[in-house]
Amino acid sequence: MSVQTLYTAATGMTSLQTKLDVIANNLANVETTAFKKDRADFEDLFYRNEKYPGSQDSAGQYTPVGVHIGLGSCVSGVQMNFTQGAFKETGRELDVAIEGTGFFQVMDPSGRTVYTRAGNFSKNKDGNLCIGSANAGRLIEPAIQIPQDATAISITPEGMVSVRQPGNNQLTQVGQIELATFVNPEGLLKLGENLYGETDASGAPTLSNPGQTGVGLLRQNMLEHSNVEPVHELIDLITTQRAFEMNSQAIKTGDELMQTVSNLRRY
Repeated sequence: MSVQTLYTAATGMTSLQTKLDVIANNLANVETTAFKKDRADFEDLFYRNEKYPGSQDSAGQYTPVGVHIGLGSCVSGVQMNFTQGAFKETGRELDVAIEGTGFFQVMDPSGRTVYTRAGNFSKNKDGNLCIGSANAGRLIEPAIQIPQDATAISITPEGMVSVRQPGNNQLTQVGQIELATFVNPEGLLKLGENLYGETDASGAPTLSNPGQTGVGLLRQNMLEHSNVEPVHELIDLITTQRAFEMNSQAIKTGDELMQTVSNLRRY
């Protein structure tokens, strides 16, 4: 009796555990601004080929099928899903959602440019626009400074940032928001804190103003919700749990068969 059953089923349990971790992370980020859900992809492992298709039998005929026994499964990758999340109106003038493709550019404290879909802007003590907490030090790129005496801020769908100041009824432009796009956004590296990093898989960013060359538009006073669908995730959670249980049952059955064989006596 081969122990291969135990190892094969174990690979299935390991793969499904990874999928459970992915689902748990999706559910944990249901309320995370502009979060993009992940999906675990599987592939089968190597095969033990005991007979190849097309082998000749004793009569000289070619066999139509072979004998190959799989050795389990593994996770081939975890893909991000960049479908648009729902919009939530906040009424806050520094909340901006991207409708369509594109990422905001922000400068990390280390000096590296990173990317985000979360447009919950704020101002630091100097009036510079930041992403998220003003204490994080991640300034939007290119830099945009809001005058201290600004009484209103306007951000157009095309990314033009203007302010109204006392004694002036006309809006004054103070900056232009640019969006970055990637040939393969699924190749971006998730850094946490709603940030993504450029990789060789994603390719270099292309910078454009919103609304140009297929880039998305901006929506002021709104935020993009996570694109996680809790009902679908819960269904996926149940089916994954059942698959995990079936693999554990295969291990139990294989162990019982090995025990039966080891208990055989010759009379």
